Amino acid sequence: MTEFSNSLSVSSSGLRAQATRLRHLSENISNADTPGYRRKTIAFETAFGAGDAVTPVRTGRVTLDQSDLERVYDPTHPLADESGHFEGSNVDLLIELADAREAQRSYEANLKMFEQTRKMSTGLMDLLRR
Repeated sequence: MTEFSNSLSVSSSGLRAQATRLRHLSENISNADTPGYRRKTIAFETAFGAGDAVTPVRTGRVTLDQSDLERVYDPTHPLADESGHFEGSNVDLLIELADAREAQRSYEANLKMFEQTRKMSTGLMDLLRR
């Protein structure tokens, strides 16, 4: 039974990690037009346990993308400098949507693995009851 619990642990850690990733991606998308906003990125790490053969995944620190902010020309904007420019965000919606699709597919794959493990466990219990 430990293999079933290990499998459930790994897939649930993947679900949590991808859900966190999707949350940060949605924050990036919603702040794409916010002046001075820097894109958030998150890394995944392996969560090592003491003597565990199974290594679930966890999210690492959230980092801000240090690429240059977009320079926007709008002399009527309240944040515009004397040349009429202000710093926009460094969020690229195309990249964010592609990352969101990847995170969604990874989430779905982890969910399928979780469901399959649950079905196998239920099938084993049914066999043992006979």
